[in-house]
Amino acid sequence: MTTASLVPAPHQSPLVANAACIGSMLIWAVGFPLADELLRLLPPLTVGVLRLSMAALFLLPLWMLSDGGRELLRADWGRGLIIGAIGVGLGALLLIFAQSRTDGITTAVILATMPVAAIALECLLDGRRLTVRLIAGIILSTGGGVAVYGARMGHIDMGLGALAALLSVVVFAWGARASVKALPGLSALGRTALTVTGGALIALLVQAGLELSGGPSVPWQLIGMREWLYLAIYGIGSLAIAQLLFLIGVAGLGVGLATMHMNIAPFYVMVVALAFGAGWNWAQVGAAGLVALGVVIAQGRGRRRA
Repeated sequence: MTTASLVPAPHQSPLVANAACIGSMLIWAVGFPLADELLRLLPPLTVGVLRLSMAALFLLPLWMLSDGGRELLRADWGRGLIIGAIGVGLGALLLIFAQSRTDGITTAVILATMPVAAIALECLLDGRRLTVRLIAGIILSTGGGVAVYGARMGHIDMGLGALAALLSVVVFAWGARASVKALPGLSALGRTALTVTGGALIALLVQAGLELSGGPSVPWQLIGMREWLYLAIYGIGSLAIAQLLFLIGVAGLGVGLATMHMNIAPFYVMVVALAFGAGWNWAQVGAAGLVALGVVIAQGRGRRRA
């Protein structure tokens, strides 16, 4: 396998890029119910550190084998690690903290507003014009996020969990944009491996700093075979492989169109969560529909131009 095979050609069929995004969201959604199970036993920081570390340990050898390490040696490691530390590491730690305070379905619905966050960043950083359609989409998506939180928790209380999830949306959106803008010469595999490695390093530094300051260490004694299996799926599948497929989709569709696939992720999570005993919540389905409607309205013109 060569790295060139992981970068869609400029005129590649949108079918391939959309299929990559769909696959990414399906695999990504599996991780949320697994994280709920892991958080019943392990601290959020432990889950985040082990998830990022396992993803990096999977991706780096794969990247080296893909072309004999040539791209790995010429990559801009400094820039890539910084983007990964913020866009992947900080985002992943905020995400797992948010899920520890809420649940997987609620977190996934809040993350479905990411396309709106990406558009807002384009307005701020790339000079995109703020339109009435965009403003209406942001209002609907934000209102839907608040409503789904209330439907799930039984009340509307934008506490630390919801705030962390919303902040992770901005961080992830910035990271996706930065990885494409700042690392244009790398394959999708290279961008994924490099940024995930940056995320793993910052997570390990946070864990080390916590232990050196007298905080709790990783509770290895609590991690059995079931937990290692869940962590492997959560790290290698729901992060490494899902992120790789997502960046393949971004390369073929652009960040805005690719992130629109995230709107359906909460429904995937809800279906998967049924296997873990979660109930079906029609109020939450309706609120999630508001999120999707808001994002479609916000990006409607962009889709027609594309």
